Amino acid sequence: MEGMWRKAKKALGIGLCAHLPVVSGDREDCASERRASDAFSQDSSALALAAAHASAPNTPAQAEAGALLRRSKSGAKSSKKTCAICFDSMKPGHGQALFTAECSHMFHFHCISSSVKHGNYVCPVCRAKWKEIPFNRSVSSIGPRGRSGLNLNRAQLPQQDGYMALLRQVPNRQREAPALRASEPLEFNDDEPLQLMGAADSCDVRSSRTVEMKTYPEFSTVPQSSSQDDFAVLIHLKAPCANQEQVTSRLVNASSVGYPSSRAPVDLVTVLDVSGSMAGTKLALLKRAMGFVIQHLGPSDRLSVIAFSSTARRLFHLRRMSHSGRQQALQAVNSLGAGGGTNIADALKKAAKVIEDRSYKNPVCSIILLSDGQDTYNISSNVRGTRPDYRSLVPSSILNHTVGIAPVHGFGFGADHDSDALHTIAEASGGTFSFIEDEGVIQDAFAQCIGGLLSVVVQDMRLTVECVHTGVKIHSIKSGSYLSKVAGDGRNGSIDVGHLYADEERDFLLSVSFPQSREQQITLLKVVFSYRDPVTNEGVKIQGYEVKILRPKSPTSEPVCMEVDRERNRVRAADSIEAARAAAERGVLSDAVAILEDCRRILSASFSSQNGDRLCMALDAELREMQERMASRQRYESSGRAYLLSGLSSHSWQRATARGDSTDSSSLVYSYQTPSMVQMLQRSQNQLPSPQVPRPQIIVPTRSFMQKPQPR
Repeated sequence: MEGMWRKAKKALGIGLCAHLPVVSGDREDCASERRASDAFSQDSSALALAAAHASAPNTPAQAEAGALLRRSKSGAKSSKKTCAICFDSMKPGHGQALFTAECSHMFHFHCISSSVKHGNYVCPVCRAKWKEIPFNRSVSSIGPRGRSGLNLNRAQLPQQDGYMALLRQVPNRQREAPALRASEPLEFNDDEPLQLMGAADSCDVRSSRTVEMKTYPEFSTVPQSSSQDDFAVLIHLKAPCANQEQVTSRLVNASSVGYPSSRAPVDLVTVLDVSGSMAGTKLALLKRAMGFVIQHLGPSDRLSVIAFSSTARRLFHLRRMSHSGRQQALQAVNSLGAGGGTNIADALKKAAKVIEDRSYKNPVCSIILLSDGQDTYNISSNVRGTRPDYRSLVPSSILNHTVGIAPVHGFGFGADHDSDALHTIAEASGGTFSFIEDEGVIQDAFAQCIGGLLSVVVQDMRLTVECVHTGVKIHSIKSGSYLSKVAGDGRNGSIDVGHLYADEERDFLLSVSFPQSREQQITLLKVVFSYRDPVTNEGVKIQGYEVKILRPKSPTSEPVCMEVDRERNRVRAADSIEAARAAAERGVLSDAVAILEDCRRILSASFSSQNGDRLCMALDAELREMQERMASRQRYESSGRAYLLSGLSSHSWQRATARGDSTDSSSLVYSYQTPSMVQMLQRSQNQLPSPQVPRPQIIVPTRSFMQKPQPR
């Protein structure tokens, strides 16, 4: 059996790890969960891809693979007797009804009826379209055009089983997907109650949760006779480290009480595009990626899934990812079919309603949005000289990221998605935009995002800066997408940082002015910050950080601070990317390329670059990649725009995004990956490596591996 699978995989050239699920006579919860999650994430995509090739062989190798696949299915049916949905054993007389489909494949009746209820009218194994479908009499009624029949082996249906194997005629659907309309409550306040934290978990967790802050003036000494109009001061923040159990709750038993004291549980809503363009390989890879997400959420985390095409539907309420919750979530996701248009606005509206109406709230909340197309219902075709109002797609409750209910992390899938729309949605809500260029890395992109969401250690962080010396004034604060304010008199300013993942770092560059002085030392600024610990819900306030410089009588020779120069280069690169994008949107690609070239020249001449700074090398490689993606209008439209926008999103929030090959460890593209993200990414790649083109091994200069800044 295994030999045939290997031959089929080799003949098809599929770069996926396919294996048959292990079936045991004894059914234990842990073994059942492992089979459902692992087999779902690995076998579903392999089966879908192999079946697609086998149905239409174009080469002798594919024809041979199709024959092997059909023999494999036949052998599996006769010898394994395993439900292809839950991957548990199917044995007559074990108290479960069994359903035999028209294509002769057999399933547990409750599994296949749940699949049908979610709108899936094809066989999960061979993808054959059914003319008759099973449904449960207790939850469905026979429609006027339905017909009843029996397609069950009576010997396999125990007398005490309450299920009735009824069949209904499948309506003819030529263009639309299986209907996403289903009975939904008016209010989404049916979320599952939280798993409370035990008393032992709430003790002594604050001591290791202190944000580190350092300040760096551009020069440590400024002569008394000199005045400064644009003197740079860098404020550097670093979030607390992640403990080992914080990275993932994958191995936490569903019956355990509370959640790891080092991690705050998450309410996650995933919004998935299942329009017609997602059919086939894309949908199979999406199901695999969602299986990974479900597998790595803990019993204190809650998940709800919104599927959308022409309309949007909530697959299930916000439920805890306990053993049963994971099983039900896997079944719901596995039942998805593709078809119809793309209605992003309706999907986000429903996702916002799930969060707004919930009766209980976990400390962390987020939305993941994936789409491979353009909204065909709410955004009109682009008229020359006008820009579509993409902000109209975002519900008002999540439009403002400073007071919104949850950030939306957008993922553009493939070459045809609307990167402008997804970037605008993410930016407006406080989330990031990722560009999944290679379909095979969708799971890696999700893994990197989940690695961050499962490691939030700081919330509602606010930074306040006050001028101490009477002659000092603040002129500007370079904070990217973080909201910053400077008082009218320039004597104080603030930055709303929001939440931080474990080990995340933030840099903010201030421009200040001060006059001549006869004092030997002056204090420029005083920095105060406060935040909330999401685990203990306690407020933390740290103050007393002062920025001082010496004022000698005679001028001294001193190089610029390396940390300040490095941050200037990063901000300069981000500004150049934005300017190049504006030029490209005007249709002047030559100007866009020239802007990036000028920035590369300035970076190469900087002090930090001359001293071998790896960040400068990474920024130069990123700008060069963007230039290549602007070589032609076709290249820019297919990948350049999305690549630039994901880079802008990453730099403006100083947070890792997936863009092209940036999840590849050999990529030179600058990354803000944290250890938690890297570990989750490694889990994804070790579980099922994505097929990628080999690239030269180059060290990625992530912040975690950059040389430690030295305070001045």
